[in-house]
Amino acid sequence: MQDNKNFLGTEPIGKLLRQLAIPTVAAQLINMLYNIVDRIYIGHIRDVGAMALTGVGVCMPLIMIVSAFTAFAAVGGAPRASMYMGKKDYESAERTLGNCFVLQLILSAVLTPVLLIWNRDFLLTFGASENTIEYGVAYMNIYAIGTVFVQLTLGMNAFITAQGFAKTGMLSVLIGAVANIILDPIFIFALGMGVRGAALATVISQALSCAWVLLFLVGPKTNLRLRVRHMRLARGILLPSLSLGLANFIMQSSESIISVCFNASLLRYGGDLAVGAMTILTSVMMFAMLPLQGIGQGAQPIISYNFGARNPERVRAAFRLLLKASMFYAVLLWVLIQLFPAPFAALFTNSPELIAFTKKALRIYLACLFLFGIQCSCQITFAALGNAKASITVAVMRKFVLLIPLIYILPHFFSDKTAAVYLAEPVADFFAVSFTSVLFYFQFRKAVRSIRDSKTADVQESL
Repeated sequence: MQDNKNFLGTEPIGKLLRQLAIPTVAAQLINMLYNIVDRIYIGHIRDVGAMALTGVGVCMPLIMIVSAFTAFAAVGGAPRASMYMGKKDYESAERTLGNCFVLQLILSAVLTPVLLIWNRDFLLTFGASENTIEYGVAYMNIYAIGTVFVQLTLGMNAFITAQGFAKTGMLSVLIGAVANIILDPIFIFALGMGVRGAALATVISQALSCAWVLLFLVGPKTNLRLRVRHMRLARGILLPSLSLGLANFIMQSSESIISVCFNASLLRYGGDLAVGAMTILTSVMMFAMLPLQGIGQGAQPIISYNFGARNPERVRAAFRLLLKASMFYAVLLWVLIQLFPAPFAALFTNSPELIAFTKKALRIYLACLFLFGIQCSCQITFAALGNAKASITVAVMRKFVLLIPLIYILPHFFSDKTAAVYLAEPVADFFAVSFTSVLFYFQFRKAVRSIRDSKTADVQESL
């Protein structure tokens, strides 16, 4: 299949989605395991494990912002490359790849000194204390040096998946995860490097993944090759990619802001127990969102390619199948969480008090999880169709217009103010999905109509 450049436009939709989505879902789960195992090792450092884990945990908003810049540079470029492939315009697809590669190098050159110089100030702002700040600084001083590897691994891997090489994209993540799991205990415990060892293991692991990704993109198996002649920045290539990537940038970077808002409100109304429960809730949310994102990433090349190839029937069929698969997973997980919340909480803690508290919070916080299949399917399709305005609109609507204000508004209307803070999530989700569904209905019809109109115009010109 991979030897045929047109397979995204000819293979059966169901077969394609299975072949592309299964590896991308696996890659998301591997990446989640990557982070969890890293925290387990740090948490078991003798005598200082708890403080070290907390210090490194405060680094997560900074790490998420680095990933957000990756999305800004490449996640918008990858769907556009798929569209160019659908149009058989491989020159423009490779120019998009080359431009995004250079932009990621520029962003890395800016982010690295910023993280090295001001990481202490950032960490104190995000909640580090006198007891934990030194662990966070020690981790970030080394992690920052590897920013370029993070940027290129995540960003360039998006272009591998966009071509339909989902298994290769999964291997990119797997190489880093396996290397990190092996190197962590060596550096942390055997060499006695502690938190610095964990950061060094992460940097080396990302470097190995980066080497794998770049070697593939300059090798003989790729359809889009990274070439020096395509690395000259061009406004007409770069700006459309950035506008499309802006929605993902907003979604990822805003997570750190939302985390601060939630924690501040929960600490005020429910104390440390409520904040501890929030850590578990966001971890369970990862179980929900990462597979949904993996399914969407598997469908994106199919939709983008066939949109570029002006094949409306395959675009419709790919979206319908994406929607069905996403809704099935979201509804299934929602039922399990509502019926059996305790086992999900127990995965992350053995405290009876925290488990009992989190059981109730889980049912509230994820009350609208069954709707996530609709939200994720529509958002990924907006990006796949190159509809930057709609993609940005739904991202801003859910996070800034709805969720953040509701975190502060709802506690004024309920006696149980802690539960009201958790309730902000499902209320925001309900209205966000409603808004997204209506917008998608009109925008999707418009996109399909544009394909048909362009095909009709071509026929008339030929006559």
